[in-house]
Amino acid sequence: MEEIVIKNLTKDYGDGRGIFDLNFSINKGETFGFVGTNGSGKTTTIRSVMGFIKADKGEVTVRGLDAWKDAEAIKKFVSYIPGEIAFPDLLSGNEFLKNQAEFQGQKDTSKAQQYIKRLKLDPSAPLKRMSKGMKQKTAIIAALMKDADILTFDEPTTGLDPLMRREFLKIVKEEKAKNKTIFISSQSFEELEETCDRVALIIDGKIVEIADINQLHNSEFRQYKVEFLNEEDYDSFKKLKFNIIRDQKQYNQVTVKVEKKNVKKLFEALKPFAVKFISEVNVTLEKHFKEKLNVLHKKVIPFELTKKDIKALKHQQNLEENQENTNLDNKQIDKSNNKTDENLNDKPDNESETKSETKLENNSEETLNGNQKKNLSKKSRSKKEVKNVQ
Repeated sequence: MEEIVIKNLTKDYGDGRGIFDLNFSINKGETFGFVGTNGSGKTTTIRSVMGFIKADKGEVTVRGLDAWKDAEAIKKFVSYIPGEIAFPDLLSGNEFLKNQAEFQGQKDTSKAQQYIKRLKLDPSAPLKRMSKGMKQKTAIIAALMKDADILTFDEPTTGLDPLMRREFLKIVKEEKAKNKTIFISSQSFEELEETCDRVALIIDGKIVEIADINQLHNSEFRQYKVEFLNEEDYDSFKKLKFNIIRDQKQYNQVTVKVEKKNVKKLFEALKPFAVKFISEVNVTLEKHFKEKLNVLHKKVIPFELTKKDIKALKHQQNLEENQENTNLDNKQIDKSNNKTDENLNDKPDNESETKSETKLENNSEETLNGNQKKNLSKKSRSKKEVKNVQ
């Protein structure tokens, strides 16, 4: 049964800001995640569901009720944690929670006390003097004590320390176990992958893809990263026509995607080659979405992603890939430096230090790809790096 239905939802603020033609639904008992950067459209979508924003086009219904026209009725069975918290002019957290309970017609405050203890909040503190974390805890308690059937959380872990963030995610799982419908946004892939049934990636107001977490974790495919000892074997393997989803020629390295039933076939094919290492790549939600963006970037994209978004995502991926390989290279550098250290007694100190520094510098330059060199700031470049880049 569909609890929240969004059809062709559009709210255009101009200059490419807003949300555009969103279409998805959230089923009863489902935890649905929304991930994206600041300004991607998460808050606008959630506020539209809550009836705080009137759409330019499209519609939002919650249990068959129009989110804008029937907003008052909807709030009777929906709880909300806003992305930006603004408390009324009240003296303390206790006064605010008491005021909220009266407004919602609640006489039993035992649930509020329960969450106060779990989140370690001092509700007697003045609202105006509360830290960001304390304000966030107060808003979370106000939403949860209502015990509503539908929960809408806009980046609820913002401002929480790691321990309280972990406790909150535990609470979300408990609410999910009660068959409640949860719509939650975040900038953290890990949080949503841990708690959600499905997660939508939104960029520049448009949904790129909706991922099913169960299918992601139980995929019929496996990914393996393979690095060869020489370029000849690297080139020969590529001719075997396995599905190579990432190719790093500078390291003689490929990442191969194969069906479970063909894993043995891959290992058999690798036997004749000089393999430096092979490792299975765990597919996370973050990696899945990055792979999807790479595919869209190579093909004709059915909607317009901003160049800034694509550039930022590609640059971040390049940094992560090169960091992985830099770590591997550093291990080799350490081994070679150990050999150099054994001969230090036979060489002048200055000479050995100079050779060691030159070796490190050369290895560091080898790990830099073209994208990194273009993005290094002028202030951080050495004179030698500037010449290389130019």
